[in-house]
Amino acid sequence: MSPTQRHGPLRGLRVIEFGGIGPGPLCGMLLADLGAEVLLIERAGPQEIGIARQRRHELAHRGKASLVLDLKQVAQRDLALELAARADVLIEGFRPGTMERLGLGPQACMAGNAGLIYGRVTGYGQDGPLAARAGHDLNYIALSGVLHAIGRAGQPPTPPLNLVGDYAGGSMLLALGILAAIVERARSGQGQVVDAAMVEGAALLMAPWFGMLAAGLVNGARGENLLDSGAPFYDVYRCQDGQYLAFAAVEPKFRAVFAQRTGFDQAALLDADRSRWPALREALAALFAQRTRDAWCALLQDCDACVTPVLPPASAAAHPHNAARQVYVQAGGIAQPGPAPRFSRTPADAPGLPPEPGQGGDSLTAAWGITENRLLEAGVTGTRAHHRGLHAACRGRHPAL
Repeated sequence: MSPTQRHGPLRGLRVIEFGGIGPGPLCGMLLADLGAEVLLIERAGPQEIGIARQRRHELAHRGKASLVLDLKQVAQRDLALELAARADVLIEGFRPGTMERLGLGPQACMAGNAGLIYGRVTGYGQDGPLAARAGHDLNYIALSGVLHAIGRAGQPPTPPLNLVGDYAGGSMLLALGILAAIVERARSGQGQVVDAAMVEGAALLMAPWFGMLAAGLVNGARGENLLDSGAPFYDVYRCQDGQYLAFAAVEPKFRAVFAQRTGFDQAALLDADRSRWPALREALAALFAQRTRDAWCALLQDCDACVTPVLPPASAAAHPHNAARQVYVQAGGIAQPGPAPRFSRTPADAPGLPPEPGQGGDSLTAAWGITENRLLEAGVTGTRAHHRGLHAACRGRHPAL
């Protein structure tokens, strides 16, 4: 589906995303999923693209249109400014100062569009001692204090994929900031810069944990607390067939349900003495080892024991609940998460395919009032108008064509 034909609550919202890696593309995907018209501006020529893969596998670009620009050329930089003048939102994820050096910083872009929401996502923020330093998700969650808390007792901190820094602390935080700025713009008529730093986003996710620390409910040590694998009733267990179950009965009432259904010692499960946790863990491990994962699921699926299978991503879509809710969908033959959250009046469309570089950009820019001739004047290649021009030139040189 064309980006100009999307449905969802953000239908009609115009977004420019300057191509990058990590949190910027996923933020653009979140907005596209919910109906925004997202124009991905990609740099011409060879570039570092993070983890190389075929474009169809770059799912964070799904539902967007692409336009390839050489931003070091004045004519194409000026075209980018024209697009910014027509957009509601701009997303960029480069090191501080990069967009300013290109002539596309907030001051330049907002000079022609006072209502522009200029979204910036970086690891360390737009200022501060580390602002210009390179880094990745693991660096940001390490500095924020998050990484230290993740892992088992007596073991090093465990990298939690790149979900906490890049995507929760970066993409999600930037999307929230952008939408908050749009709400404020409805009152003031003015745009503003949204500075989303992954260190700050990751730290923000720790607010409940800091509250528990202040209350004395966690001790600050890794793997010794209620939600970090320290508690035997909040952990994963290996079953008879080598598969795993998640047991997350934090509240005593749910542990009581588990005990009643399985015959396990209820008094041991409800004992508040943490010194007995190691013995309880051994007893639970022995219990779960007596049946296969699926046998445990069959026994416990219809009660509030808080036990679920640990499913590999490739098979999660087949779980009856995920299938019923269509948590995962197919697009281009690739299984992937569907748009979320759900909306009662303005549901989102099924996700579209990631565009090839340059694909769809001319159609979307035309809908924004940028003509094909304007693209040709700026020297933009890869568009349909450009290819028609090349074909006409070839016919002029070779009339038989």
